Amino acid sequence: MDNDLVQVLRAVIREELEPVKAELGTVNERLDRIETEQQNMKQDQQTIKQDLQTMMQDQEQIKRAVLETNERLINVESLLENQHRIIELLSARSIEQEAKLKRII
Repeated sequence: MDNDLVQVLRAVIREELEPVKAELGTVNERLDRIETEQQNMKQDQQTIKQDLQTMMQDQEQIKRAVLETNERLINVESLLENQHRIIELLSARSIEQEAKLKRII
Protein backbone atom coordinates (compact mmCIF):
# COMPACT_ATOMS: atom_id res chain seq x y z
CA MET A 1 0.00 0.00 0.00
CA ASP A 2 2.82 2.35 0.68
CA ASN A 3 3.96 1.81 -2.86
CA ASP A 4 0.50 2.61 -4.18
CA LEU A 5 0.37 5.74 -2.10
CA VAL A 6 3.75 6.83 -3.38
CA GLN A 7 2.60 6.20 -6.96
CA VAL A 8 -0.58 8.22 -6.41
CA LEU A 9 1.36 11.08 -4.82
CA ARG A 10 3.82 11.10 -7.71
CA ALA A 11 0.97 11.16 -10.21
CA VAL A 12 -0.71 14.04 -8.38
CA ILE A 13 2.54 15.98 -8.16
CA ARG A 14 3.26 15.39 -11.88
CA GLU A 15 -0.24 16.52 -12.76
CA GLU A 16 0.11 19.65 -10.62
CA LEU A 17 3.54 20.42 -12.05
CA GLU A 18 2.43 20.17 -15.71
CA PRO A 19 1.07 23.76 -15.83
CA VAL A 20 4.20 24.99 -14.05
CA LYS A 21 6.39 23.19 -16.63
CA ALA A 22 4.33 24.64 -19.47
CA GLU A 23 4.60 28.15 -18.03
CA LEU A 24 8.33 27.68 -17.48
CA GLY A 25 8.68 26.62 -21.12
CA THR A 26 6.84 29.78 -22.20
CA VAL A 27 9.06 31.91 -19.97
CA ASN A 28 12.17 30.26 -21.45
CA GLU A 29 10.94 30.94 -24.99
CA ARG A 30 10.31 34.57 -24.13
CA LEU A 31 13.73 34.82 -22.52
CA ASP A 32 15.34 33.33 -25.65
CA ARG A 33 13.52 35.90 -27.83
CA ILE A 34 14.59 38.72 -25.53
CA GLU A 35 18.21 37.54 -25.64
CA THR A 36 18.08 37.35 -29.43
CA GLU A 37 16.58 40.83 -29.66
CA GLN A 38 19.20 42.13 -27.25
CA GLN A 39 21.97 40.62 -29.38
CA ASN A 40 20.45 42.22 -32.49
CA MET A 41 20.30 45.55 -30.69
CA LYS A 42 23.96 45.23 -29.72
CA GLN A 43 24.86 44.54 -33.35
CA ASP A 44 22.77 47.52 -34.47
CA GLN A 45 24.46 49.68 -31.86
CA GLN A 46 27.88 48.58 -33.10
CA THR A 47 26.86 49.40 -36.68
CA ILE A 48 25.62 52.81 -35.58
CA LYS A 49 28.91 53.46 -33.75
CA GLN A 50 30.88 52.55 -36.89
CA ASP A 51 28.64 54.75 -39.05
CA LEU A 52 29.07 57.63 -36.61
CA GLN A 53 32.85 57.19 -36.65
CA THR A 54 32.81 57.23 -40.46
CA MET A 55 30.63 60.34 -40.48
CA MET A 56 32.99 62.08 -38.05
CA GLN A 57 35.95 61.24 -40.29
CA ASP A 58 34.05 62.47 -43.34
CA GLN A 59 33.13 65.66 -41.49
CA GLU A 60 36.79 66.24 -40.64
CA GLN A 61 37.78 65.79 -44.29
CA ILE A 62 35.03 68.19 -45.38
CA LYS A 63 36.20 70.71 -42.79
CA ARG A 64 39.78 70.50 -44.10
CA ALA A 65 38.57 70.85 -47.69
CA VAL A 66 36.51 73.93 -46.78
CA LEU A 67 39.48 75.51 -45.02
CA GLU A 68 41.75 74.77 -48.00
CA THR A 69 39.16 76.17 -50.40
CA ASN A 70 38.84 79.28 -48.24
CA GLU A 71 42.62 79.78 -48.33
CA ARG A 72 42.62 79.39 -52.11
CA LEU A 73 39.75 81.85 -52.42
CA ILE A 74 41.65 84.40 -50.34
CA ASN A 75 44.68 83.92 -52.62
CA VAL A 76 42.53 84.34 -55.74
CA GLU A 77 40.96 87.50 -54.31
CA SER A 78 44.43 88.85 -53.56
CA LEU A 79 45.57 88.07 -57.11
CA LEU A 80 42.50 89.77 -58.54
CA GLU A 81 43.12 92.88 -56.44
CA ASN A 82 46.75 92.97 -57.62
CA GLN A 83 45.64 92.55 -61.22
CA HIS A 84 43.10 95.34 -60.79
CA ARG A 85 45.81 97.68 -59.43
CA ILE A 86 48.11 96.76 -62.31
CA ILE A 87 45.34 97.40 -64.84
CA GLU A 88 44.61 100.78 -63.23
CA LEU A 89 48.32 101.64 -63.28
CA LEU A 90 48.66 100.58 -66.91
CA SER A 91 45.54 102.53 -67.81
CA ALA A 92 46.92 105.63 -66.13
CA ARG A 93 50.24 105.25 -67.95
CA SER A 94 48.44 104.68 -71.22
CA ILE A 95 46.42 107.85 -70.70
CA GLU A 96 49.62 109.76 -69.84
CA GLN A 97 51.35 108.43 -72.96
CA GLU A 98 48.37 109.37 -75.05
CA ALA A 99 48.36 112.88 -73.59
CA LYS A 100 52.08 113.25 -74.26
CA LEU A 101 51.63 112.11 -77.85
CA LYS A 102 48.82 114.62 -78.38
CA ARG A 103 51.03 117.43 -77.07
CA ILE A 104 53.83 116.40 -79.39
CA ILE A 105 51.57 116.25 -82.39
